[in-house]
Amino acid sequence: MAARHLFHHLGVFASDFSASESFYTKALAALGIEAGYRTETIAEYWIPGQNTPSLSLETAEARADATRGLHIAFEATGRGAVDAFFAAAIDAGGTPRHEPRYWPDYGAYAAFVSDPDGNNVEALVKEPDES
Repeated sequence: MAARHLFHHLGVFASDFSASESFYTKALAALGIEAGYRTETIAEYWIPGQNTPSLSLETAEARADATRGLHIAFEATGRGAVDAFFAAAIDAGGTPRHEPRYWPDYGAYAAFVSDPDGNNVEALVKEPDES
């Protein structure tokens, strides 16, 4: 039996698809995640060779229908990937929430950025307690 995942895919609806697609494409590339499927209004992101779990970015039908208030965290392969995610996300128009650092409460090295619609996008790598 194939491995199960908690999620198969998650949908995010963007008020400005072009801005959000640029943000997610650049930020997620730093984590080894690519847009494996793309149209003018949809981009589906996954790890190469694994089309699930995935993130589906779509154009919101109306600005008011955009996804807001979401917190989504992407697993990184190490601290360097978290740092690269943070730099790429900011370069792609994201707004910094928390620069990369170790979070003892979570047992993780993580960084947090807001996407163009204000969603909280995180990259993290779980690590043993540093204390």
